[in-house]
Amino acid sequence: MKIFLVIIVIILNFNTNVYAKSYKINDIIEKTFVLNKKTKFQLPNGKWKLAEKIIRDVSGVKVKKFTLVRLKKNYLLESITIFEWNPLGLIDTRYRIYVDNIFQSAMMNDRPNSCNDRSEYSVLKFYAEGLSHNCYWTGHTELNKKIFESEVFYMANDVPDARTFNGQYKRWLKKNQIILPNVGLYSEHSYFSKANRGIWIGLTHIIDPKILNAPENKFVSELTSEYHPNNIQRYPIFKQVMKNWISISAKNHKSFENSVKALKRHKLELDNLFVTEEIIKENETIEFINQLNDLNDMYKSGVLTKEEFEKAKKKLLN
Repeated sequence: MKIFLVIIVIILNFNTNVYAKSYKINDIIEKTFVLNKKTKFQLPNGKWKLAEKIIRDVSGVKVKKFTLVRLKKNYLLESITIFEWNPLGLIDTRYRIYVDNIFQSAMMNDRPNSCNDRSEYSVLKFYAEGLSHNCYWTGHTELNKKIFESEVFYMANDVPDARTFNGQYKRWLKKNQIILPNVGLYSEHSYFSKANRGIWIGLTHIIDPKILNAPENKFVSELTSEYHPNNIQRYPIFKQVMKNWISISAKNHKSFENSVKALKRHKLELDNLFVTEEIIKENETIEFINQLNDLNDMYKSGVLTKEEFEKAKKKLLN
Protein backbone atom coordinates (compact mmCIF):
# COMPACT_ATOMS: atom_id res chain seq x y z
CA MET A 1 0.00 0.00 0.00
CA LYS A 2 2.82 2.41 0.93
CA ILE A 3 4.65 1.61 -2.32
CA PHE A 4 1.42 2.30 -4.26
CA LEU A 5 1.03 5.71 -2.56
CA VAL A 6 4.67 6.60 -3.23
CA ILE A 7 4.19 5.81 -6.93
CA ILE A 8 1.11 8.07 -7.06
CA VAL A 9 3.00 10.93 -5.40
CA ILE A 10 5.89 10.56 -7.87
CA ILE A 11 3.49 10.61 -10.83
CA LEU A 12 1.71 13.69 -9.48
CA ASN A 13 4.99 15.49 -8.90
CA PHE A 14 6.15 14.60 -12.39
CA ASN A 15 2.99 15.98 -13.96
CA THR A 16 3.27 19.14 -11.87
CA ASN A 17 6.86 19.72 -12.98
CA VAL A 18 6.01 19.21 -16.66
CA TYR A 19 2.65 20.95 -16.95
CA ALA A 20 2.54 23.62 -14.24
CA LYS A 21 5.58 25.74 -14.91
CA SER A 22 5.96 28.32 -12.16
CA TYR A 23 8.02 31.13 -13.57
CA LYS A 24 9.44 33.93 -11.45
CA ILE A 25 10.53 37.42 -12.40
CA ASN A 26 14.13 37.43 -13.72
CA ASP A 27 14.05 33.69 -14.46
CA ILE A 28 16.17 32.79 -17.49
CA ILE A 29 14.20 30.80 -20.05
CA GLU A 30 15.53 29.11 -23.17
CA LYS A 31 14.00 27.28 -26.12
CA THR A 32 10.44 26.77 -24.80
CA PHE A 33 7.92 28.80 -22.82
CA VAL A 34 5.13 26.75 -21.22
CA LEU A 35 1.91 28.74 -20.91
CA ASN A 36 -0.25 25.84 -19.74
CA LYS A 37 -0.28 22.06 -19.99
CA LYS A 38 -1.62 22.21 -23.54
CA THR A 39 0.19 25.27 -24.88
CA LYS A 40 3.93 25.72 -25.36
CA PHE A 41 5.77 28.28 -27.45
CA GLN A 42 9.14 27.82 -29.11
CA LEU A 43 11.39 30.80 -28.37
CA PRO A 44 13.99 32.25 -30.74
CA ASN A 45 17.57 31.34 -29.90
CA GLY A 46 19.14 33.00 -26.89
CA LYS A 47 18.55 33.55 -23.20
CA TRP A 48 15.25 35.18 -22.34
CA LYS A 49 14.56 36.88 -19.01
CA LEU A 50 11.08 37.09 -17.51
CA ALA A 51 10.33 40.79 -16.95
CA GLU A 52 6.57 40.67 -16.35
CA LYS A 53 4.20 38.15 -14.83
CA ILE A 54 0.52 38.92 -14.30
CA ILE A 55 -1.97 36.31 -13.13
CA ARG A 56 -5.30 37.66 -11.99
CA ASP A 57 -9.05 37.38 -12.17
CA VAL A 58 -10.78 39.89 -14.44
CA SER A 59 -14.55 39.79 -14.12
CA GLY A 60 -14.46 36.07 -13.37
CA VAL A 61 -12.05 35.23 -16.19
CA LYS A 62 -8.55 33.92 -15.43
CA VAL A 63 -5.96 36.12 -17.11
CA LYS A 64 -2.25 35.46 -17.60
CA LYS A 65 0.28 37.83 -19.14
CA PHE A 66 4.03 37.28 -19.40
CA THR A 67 6.72 39.41 -21.01
CA LEU A 68 10.13 37.97 -21.81
CA VAL A 69 13.08 40.06 -22.93
CA ARG A 70 16.37 39.29 -24.58
CA LEU A 71 19.11 41.72 -23.67
CA LYS A 72 22.65 42.63 -24.52
CA LYS A 73 23.84 43.93 -21.16
CA ASN A 74 21.07 46.47 -20.43
CA TYR A 75 20.01 47.06 -24.04
CA LEU A 76 16.74 45.53 -25.26
CA LEU A 77 17.20 43.40 -28.38
CA GLU A 78 13.70 41.92 -28.47
CA SER A 79 10.68 41.12 -26.35
CA ILE A 80 7.85 38.62 -26.46
CA THR A 81 4.58 39.14 -24.60
CA ILE A 82 2.16 36.23 -24.26
CA PHE A 83 -1.36 36.50 -22.85
CA GLU A 84 -4.22 34.13 -22.14
CA TRP A 85 -7.87 34.78 -21.25
CA ASN A 86 -9.43 31.60 -19.88
CA PRO A 87 -13.20 31.67 -19.20
CA LEU A 88 -13.61 27.92 -18.72
CA GLY A 89 -14.37 28.34 -15.01
CA LEU A 90 -17.48 30.44 -15.68
CA ILE A 91 -20.65 28.61 -14.70
CA ASP A 92 -23.29 31.10 -15.86
CA THR A 93 -23.92 30.25 -19.53
CA ARG A 94 -25.31 33.70 -20.32
CA TYR A 95 -22.26 35.45 -18.90
CA ARG A 96 -19.99 33.05 -20.80
CA ILE A 97 -21.68 34.04 -24.07
CA TYR A 98 -21.22 37.70 -23.11
CA VAL A 99 -17.50 37.12 -22.46
CA ASP A 100 -17.03 35.19 -25.72
CA ASN A 101 -18.51 38.11 -27.64
CA ILE A 102 -16.18 40.52 -25.82
CA PHE A 103 -13.15 38.43 -26.84
CA GLN A 104 -14.22 38.51 -30.47
CA SER A 105 -15.13 42.19 -30.56
CA ALA A 106 -11.89 43.17 -28.75
CA MET A 107 -9.98 42.21 -31.91
CA MET A 108 -12.54 42.97 -34.60
CA ASN A 109 -12.89 46.71 -34.05
CA ASP A 110 -11.32 49.90 -35.36
CA ARG A 111 -9.16 50.92 -32.41
CA PRO A 112 -5.35 50.56 -32.31
CA ASN A 113 -3.96 47.10 -31.64
CA SER A 114 -6.89 45.36 -33.26
CA CYS A 115 -7.45 43.04 -36.19
CA ASN A 116 -8.68 45.77 -38.48
CA ASP A 117 -6.95 47.34 -41.47
CA ARG A 118 -5.06 50.43 -40.34
CA SER A 119 -2.78 52.72 -42.32
CA GLU A 120 0.23 52.05 -40.06
CA TYR A 121 0.10 48.25 -40.48
CA SER A 122 2.58 46.77 -42.95
CA VAL A 123 0.63 43.51 -43.29
CA LEU A 124 -2.72 42.29 -41.98
CA LYS A 125 -4.05 38.77 -42.50
CA PHE A 126 -6.99 37.32 -40.63
CA TYR A 127 -9.81 34.84 -40.45
CA ALA A 128 -12.99 35.95 -38.66
CA GLU A 129 -16.33 34.24 -38.55
CA GLY A 130 -18.90 33.97 -35.77
CA LEU A 131 -17.07 33.60 -32.47
CA SER A 132 -13.70 32.75 -34.00
CA HIS A 133 -10.73 34.77 -35.17
CA ASN A 134 -7.14 34.14 -36.20
CA CYS A 135 -5.23 37.38 -36.67
CA TYR A 136 -1.71 38.31 -37.71
CA TRP A 137 -0.33 41.74 -38.46
CA THR A 138 2.99 43.56 -38.46
CA GLY A 139 4.21 47.10 -38.25
CA HIS A 140 6.60 49.50 -36.57
CA THR A 141 6.31 51.49 -33.38
CA GLU A 142 7.93 54.26 -31.41
CA LEU A 143 8.89 51.96 -28.57
CA ASN A 144 9.25 54.36 -25.65
CA LYS A 145 5.87 55.88 -26.44
CA LYS A 146 4.23 52.49 -26.88
CA ILE A 147 5.42 51.23 -23.50
CA PHE A 148 5.47 54.31 -21.28
CA GLU A 149 2.62 56.41 -22.66
CA SER A 150 0.02 53.78 -23.48
CA GLU A 151 -3.24 53.70 -21.52
CA VAL A 152 -5.37 50.83 -20.28
CA PHE A 153 -8.21 50.16 -22.72
CA TYR A 154 -11.55 48.69 -21.76
CA MET A 155 -13.10 45.98 -23.91
CA ALA A 156 -16.40 46.61 -22.12
CA ASN A 157 -17.54 48.87 -19.28
CA ASP A 158 -16.51 46.35 -16.65
CA VAL A 159 -13.77 44.48 -18.52
CA PRO A 160 -10.32 46.11 -18.84
CA ASP A 161 -8.08 44.83 -21.62
CA ALA A 162 -5.28 43.05 -19.78
CA ARG A 163 -3.08 43.35 -22.87
CA THR A 164 -2.65 47.01 -21.91
CA PHE A 165 -1.65 46.29 -18.28
CA ASN A 166 2.03 47.21 -18.37
CA GLY A 167 2.72 48.95 -15.05
CA GLN A 168 4.79 46.03 -13.77
CA TYR A 169 6.81 45.89 -16.99
CA LYS A 170 7.49 49.63 -16.91
CA ARG A 171 8.74 49.40 -13.33
CA TRP A 172 11.02 46.49 -14.25
CA LEU A 173 12.50 48.41 -17.19
CA LYS A 174 13.18 51.46 -15.00
CA LYS A 175 14.58 49.46 -12.10
CA ASN A 176 17.00 47.62 -14.37
CA GLN A 177 17.85 50.76 -16.38
CA ILE A 178 16.99 49.06 -19.65
CA ILE A 179 17.75 51.05 -22.79
CA LEU A 180 15.09 50.75 -25.50
CA PRO A 181 15.64 51.13 -29.24
CA ASN A 182 13.91 54.24 -30.59
CA VAL A 183 11.99 52.23 -33.16
CA GLY A 184 10.77 48.66 -32.89
CA LEU A 185 9.37 46.28 -35.47
CA TYR A 186 6.52 44.17 -34.13
CA SER A 187 4.20 41.33 -35.01
CA GLU A 188 0.87 40.54 -33.37
CA HIS A 189 -0.68 37.08 -33.23
CA SER A 190 -4.13 36.33 -31.79
CA TYR A 191 -6.40 33.30 -31.80
CA PHE A 192 -9.81 32.62 -30.28
CA SER A 193 -12.52 30.16 -31.16
CA LYS A 194 -15.63 29.15 -29.29
CA ALA A 195 -15.42 25.92 -31.28
CA ASN A 196 -11.91 25.20 -29.99
CA ARG A 197 -11.77 25.36 -26.16
CA GLY A 198 -12.86 29.02 -26.09
CA ILE A 199 -9.58 30.33 -24.67
CA TRP A 200 -8.20 33.56 -26.14
CA ILE A 201 -4.43 33.48 -26.59
CA GLY A 202 -2.19 36.13 -28.10
CA LEU A 203 1.47 36.94 -28.62
CA THR A 204 3.35 40.16 -29.40
CA HIS A 205 6.93 40.01 -30.67
CA ILE A 206 9.00 43.21 -30.83
CA ILE A 207 12.56 43.47 -32.16
CA ASP A 208 15.23 46.10 -32.55
CA PRO A 209 15.54 46.46 -36.37
CA LYS A 210 19.31 46.30 -36.00
CA ILE A 211 18.82 42.57 -35.42
CA LEU A 212 18.14 42.46 -39.16
CA ASN A 213 21.11 44.74 -39.90
CA ALA A 214 18.88 47.79 -40.36
CA PRO A 215 20.45 51.24 -40.58
CA GLU A 216 19.73 53.87 -37.94
CA ASN A 217 16.36 55.60 -38.27
CA LYS A 218 16.41 59.32 -39.00
CA PHE A 219 12.70 59.59 -38.22
CA VAL A 220 11.33 58.06 -35.03
CA SER A 221 7.64 58.90 -34.78
CA GLU A 222 5.16 56.38 -36.13
CA LEU A 223 3.89 58.63 -38.94
CA THR A 224 7.28 59.91 -40.13
CA SER A 225 9.24 56.64 -39.74
CA GLU A 226 10.94 55.18 -42.77
CA TYR A 227 8.99 51.96 -42.04
CA HIS A 228 5.55 53.55 -42.38
CA PRO A 229 3.75 52.15 -45.45
CA ASN A 230 3.25 55.70 -46.77
CA ASN A 231 7.01 56.38 -46.61
CA ILE A 232 8.77 53.07 -47.12
CA GLN A 233 8.94 53.17 -50.93
CA ARG A 234 11.43 56.05 -50.61
CA TYR A 235 13.75 53.95 -48.43
CA PRO A 236 14.68 50.68 -50.23
CA ILE A 237 16.97 49.42 -47.46
CA PHE A 238 14.24 49.86 -44.84
CA LYS A 239 11.79 48.24 -47.25
CA GLN A 240 14.02 45.15 -47.48
CA VAL A 241 14.37 45.01 -43.69
CA MET A 242 10.57 45.12 -43.31
CA LYS A 243 10.20 42.48 -46.01
CA ASN A 244 12.54 40.21 -44.06
CA TRP A 245 10.68 40.89 -40.82
CA ILE A 246 7.34 40.08 -42.45
CA SER A 247 8.77 36.79 -43.68
CA ILE A 248 10.15 35.88 -40.24
CA SER A 249 6.96 36.87 -38.41
CA ALA A 250 4.73 35.07 -40.94
CA LYS A 251 6.68 31.87 -40.25
CA ASN A 252 6.34 32.61 -36.54
CA HIS A 253 2.58 32.84 -36.99
CA LYS A 254 2.50 29.36 -38.47
CA SER A 255 4.31 28.17 -35.35
CA PHE A 256 1.85 30.18 -33.21
CA GLU A 257 -1.10 28.45 -34.89
CA ASN A 258 0.41 25.07 -34.08
CA SER A 259 1.09 26.08 -30.45
CA VAL A 260 -2.51 27.19 -29.84
CA LYS A 261 -3.82 24.22 -31.85
CA ALA A 262 -5.81 26.37 -34.26
CA LEU A 263 -8.40 24.45 -36.24
CA LYS A 264 -7.35 23.67 -39.81
CA ARG A 265 -10.17 25.72 -41.32
CA HIS A 266 -9.05 28.74 -39.26
CA LYS A 267 -5.40 28.72 -40.37
CA LEU A 268 -4.06 31.51 -42.57
CA GLU A 269 -2.38 31.16 -45.95
CA LEU A 270 0.87 33.07 -45.53
CA ASP A 271 3.30 31.31 -47.88
CA ASN A 272 3.29 34.27 -50.27
CA LEU A 273 4.89 36.38 -47.52
CA PHE A 274 7.96 34.16 -47.22
CA VAL A 275 11.05 35.53 -48.97
CA THR A 276 13.20 33.07 -50.83
CA GLU A 277 16.54 34.81 -50.32
CA GLU A 278 18.51 34.17 -47.18
CA ILE A 279 17.36 36.26 -44.22
CA ILE A 280 20.16 37.53 -42.02
CA LYS A 281 19.19 36.90 -38.42
CA GLU A 282 20.73 38.42 -35.34
CA ASN A 283 21.79 35.16 -33.81
CA GLU A 284 23.82 34.39 -36.94
CA THR A 285 25.48 37.78 -37.43
CA ILE A 286 25.14 40.20 -34.56
CA GLU A 287 26.04 37.52 -32.02
CA PHE A 288 29.29 36.94 -33.93
CA ILE A 289 30.04 40.67 -33.73
CA ASN A 290 29.18 40.66 -30.02
CA GLN A 291 31.72 37.90 -29.42
CA LEU A 292 34.41 39.89 -31.19
CA ASN A 293 33.53 42.96 -29.12
CA ASP A 294 33.67 40.94 -25.91
CA LEU A 295 37.12 39.64 -26.83
CA ASN A 296 38.27 43.17 -27.54
CA ASP A 297 36.92 44.39 -24.19
CA MET A 298 38.75 41.59 -22.37
CA TYR A 299 41.97 42.49 -24.18
CA LYS A 300 41.66 46.21 -23.40
CA SER A 301 40.89 45.50 -19.72
CA GLY A 302 43.96 43.29 -19.39
CA VAL A 303 42.11 40.02 -18.91
CA LEU A 304 43.70 38.68 -22.11
CA THR A 305 47.25 39.19 -23.33
CA LYS A 306 47.76 40.27 -26.93
CA GLU A 307 48.81 36.74 -27.85
CA GLU A 308 45.74 35.22 -26.18
CA PHE A 309 43.51 37.82 -27.84
CA GLU A 310 44.90 37.12 -31.33
CA LYS A 311 44.62 33.37 -30.80
CA ALA A 312 41.00 33.61 -29.60
CA LYS A 313 40.08 35.99 -32.42
CA LYS A 314 41.61 33.69 -35.04
CA LYS A 315 39.67 30.75 -33.61
CA LEU A 316 36.41 32.73 -33.72
CA LEU A 317 36.99 33.90 -37.29
CA ASN A 318 37.66 30.35 -38.40
